[in-house]
Parts: sequence; C-alpha cells; structure tokens
Amino acid sequence: MKPNSRSEVRDDFVLGLVVGNSRLHWGLFFGKKLYFTWDSRHLPEDVILQIPQCQTLDELITLTTRFSFPSYSPPIYSPPPIFLASVVPQETQKWLSYSNIQVITLNQIPLKETYPTLGIDRALALLGTGKKYGFPALVIDAGTALNFTGVNENGCLVGGAILPGLGLQLVSLGENTGQLPLLTTEEILNLPPRFALQTKTAILSGVIYTLLAGIQDFIDHWLSLFPHSYIAVTGGDGTLLTDLLIQLSPSLGKRLILDSHLILWGIEEVLSNT
Repeated sequence: MKPNSRSEVRDDFVLGLVVGNSRLHWGLFFGKKLYFTWDSRHLPEDVILQIPQCQTLDELITLTTRFSFPSYSPPIYSPPPIFLASVVPQETQKWLSYSNIQVITLNQIPLKETYPTLGIDRALALLGTGKKYGFPALVIDAGTALNFTGVNENGCLVGGAILPGLGLQLVSLGENTGQLPLLTTEEILNLPPRFALQTKTAILSGVIYTLLAGIQDFIDHWLSLFPHSYIAVTGGDGTLLTDLLIQLSPSLGKRLILDSHLILWGIEEVLSNT
C-alpha cells in the first residue's frame, strides 16, 4: 500500500548507513529515532546514483536488496539524507558521489580518550551500548573481524583488541592450506566434539573452542576490572557465537546482551546531537 498524495511525504527522516567489510547495514530514522533496519550487499556506484529517484521506502529497499518491503511504505524525501559510517575506504569513496551524504567522524562521538585510528564502527557501537543499556560496557563485535572494545563508567575508552572473525578463520584454513576443506559458518549448528575423528569436525573444533576460550578470557578479565559492566554482542556472527557461548557456559551466557543494532543506536545518538 502506498499513499496517493505527495503531501504525505515524510521530511523528518534520515538514513543511517554502516559500511562493513562484508555488507551494508541500513537504518531508517523518523524524528531522529530508529524506525526500521535492513541489510544489503555492497552497492555499485550506478545503483547508488539511482537512490535519489526512489519515491517510497519500498522502492529504496527494493533497489538496495532486490526484495520488496511487505508493509505500508510511506513516500520519502528525495534525495534522502544519509549519515554514513564506513570502515572500508574504497566503499566510502563510492558514496561520496551521493548528493546528500554526511560522513560521521570520531569528533562527533561523545566518548573520552579515543585515538585517531579507532574504527568508527567500534566507537558508534560503544556509544549505542552506553545510551541503550549503560556504562561501563564491553562490546564484542563478531563480524569479519572479531573485536573487543571497552569503556568505563565515565565514558572513557579503556581499549580493546582485534582478531580474525569466525568465518575469516575458516576461510583462511580452506584457502591457504593444501588439503583442508573450505568451511562456512552456516555449517555450525552446535558445539562440535572437542576431539574430532573427521577433518571437517576437527577444523570446527579447533576454531570454535579456541575462539570461545579467547572470548571467555576477555570477558573474565573485563569483569575483574568492572564487575557490574554490561557485555554486549553484535555483528553478523553475533547470534551464532552467543548461542555457542550459552551452550558452553550457561552462566556466562546470562550476562550477554545480544543486539544487532548497536552501531545504529550509536547513529541515533549522533542524530540527537545534530
């Protein structure tokens, strides 16, 4: 269903766009509040240049994902303003050709003691966690890279760590060895046997258990510093890793907050200050 009158066009909305290493993460904000989210592939520049022609939310989502929005689709202001947070320089460059773009920078993030090369995604995830749940907080972003980032009760960055994510570790073994098979995260349903009798299961065991042990160690150390901290998990593999952690350690699992929209919550806070 689409309204017939252009007088109903919403002019109080913006788009938040997070450019990750593997995908785009979109957020539609009405009145500076997050209203709807979706993901898409990275877009070629010719598709980006078609966005100003979209008249409704349905057309925008269809253009970016090739799927239709199955509900009420209001008319939208064109070209829609986009607040961009990107960790992929070549993708950022493509979006600079868009006529109504604002690139979010670290100086817009009200966190203390950040450093110049801190990823904007990590900063926004911290900000979103703090505003949605509170500080102190440890954010575990399980994307292409797996990163830990912590902030204390005063909103000061404590620091963090970065390592290859679950999928990247599997790809690395499959593509950089002579005989090991290429596995994907879609093949992981439950914890595998720790001591495996098949090559595929042995790979899953080695990658999963060492990764989970590392996550547990970081969480335990963080909680020794900030016992009442929030522990938030986000990213494309966030649900899977949270499920596996719950299977391995139910008591630890109870401490975890799974929220795939932490970065978009951070963008919401940036919008509220503009």
